[in-house]
Amino acid sequence: MEDFVEDLRRTVAESAPRLLGITEAEAARPLSEGRWSAKEVVGHLIDSAANNHQRFVRGQFRDDLVFDGYEQDEWVRAQAYNAESWPLLVRLWESYNLHLAHVMESAPESVRRERRARHNFKQIGFAPVSEHEPQTLEHLMRDYVGHLKSHLRQILGGD
Repeated sequence: MEDFVEDLRRTVAESAPRLLGITEAEAARPLSEGRWSAKEVVGHLIDSAANNHQRFVRGQFRDDLVFDGYEQDEWVRAQAYNAESWPLLVRLWESYNLHLAHVMESAPESVRRERRARHNFKQIGFAPVSEHEPQTLEHLMRDYVGHLKSHLRQILGGD
């Protein structure tokens, strides 16, 4: 299977127990001054999963890879993640990402790797790329995994 899909599965499998080892009170504290708490970061990752789920599916049936963005801070605020149960958030994040791994591996390789001239990865991507450089749905999938790992490092530390 594709390395990025296995990387996602491994990251989720290794991170979920570590996240669950964080207490409810610790998870609700901001990670630093003016930043999100662990609950809010995991909530943001759930929002990212929800938005990218649609992109990964819709991108299989379109000629372009132009997708709506979303207002991340507003989504986190509107959903009051700090008031949510920490174990529930972690289990939702875990399950959603295992499903996304399935979605990624189920997409035909020819569709995942088809280069599309039109995309807006400069606006919606974690590691934006030039709009003048054709991109693939697989690039967006790999970018998603990189984004997820970056936020987990904020909570759990390490590489």
